[in-house]
Amino acid sequence: MRLIFMGTPDFSVPVLDALVEAGHDIAAVYSQPPRPAGRGKRDRPSPVQARAEALGLPVRHPVSLKGQEAQDELRAFGAEAAVVVAYGLILPQAVLDIPPRGCLNIHASLLPRWRGAAPIQRAILAGDDRTGVCIMQMEAGLDTGPVLLRRETAIGPEDTAGDLHDRLSVMGAEAVVEALGRLDALAPEPQPEDGVTYAAKIDKAEARIDWTRPAVEVDRLIRGMAPFPGAWTEAGDERIKLLGSRLAEGAPEAAPGTHLGGFTIACGAGAVEVTRAQRAGRGAQDAETILRGMALPDVLGA
Repeated sequence: MRLIFMGTPDFSVPVLDALVEAGHDIAAVYSQPPRPAGRGKRDRPSPVQARAEALGLPVRHPVSLKGQEAQDELRAFGAEAAVVVAYGLILPQAVLDIPPRGCLNIHASLLPRWRGAAPIQRAILAGDDRTGVCIMQMEAGLDTGPVLLRRETAIGPEDTAGDLHDRLSVMGAEAVVEALGRLDALAPEPQPEDGVTYAAKIDKAEARIDWTRPAVEVDRLIRGMAPFPGAWTEAGDERIKLLGSRLAEGAPEAAPGTHLGGFTIACGAGAVEVTRAQRAGRGAQDAETILRGMALPDVLGA
């Protein structure tokens, strides 16, 4: 099938690869424009643009799709359908109407739960035990379209947002290839009105750890914010990011933030064992390696 592909971050790259491998004709790839990055703040293409160029595919990165010129260019590619995954631009109805077989979106949640910008992180923060991907027919509302196909996966007790990101990206790639192959046979399923939740964009202010919270909430925060932006706390005069954790069984009761030995920290109720962390200016390391190079204070976050 002749397709337009629209995506920007790392999450979208396996989807593009899967579509090419499945033999679809990618007429053009749309991605967000290059952004300043790195120490030199030079414009850097998005992961999708870089991959598309490596595959020899034409790339477009308009700042908007609301204008007639941009819409006419998209129409001229003559694509039957569009596949959209984490593109980053709102598609006006005029654009949604261009492909005769519609625009299919890969959304990383079990809709209608977690519509919006940060479904992976919000699922972990809320303590959900399952998540997945939905292949959705796009319409003008925010992730409100009917679902063609859904795939589920369990959220493990030590899964981070990064773990789920990678797993769901692969699941989404497999699911959209299947959906395109069965497009005539799939019946669109309208989303129920009950169970709608919204996954607001992650604010960096949410990432500071409050050790007075119960351990179950602190553990979810650490895992839900990993690898970015990274939940953080003070360890003496140093700010440290905590990037992996598990609930500590049988830990003694102590004041919130108390270092209980190893990398186990007391919370308002219970304790968490940190499994991965990152010191300022250094790479992420497992807890054992971190502790060989630093001594934790008696109380974190003081």
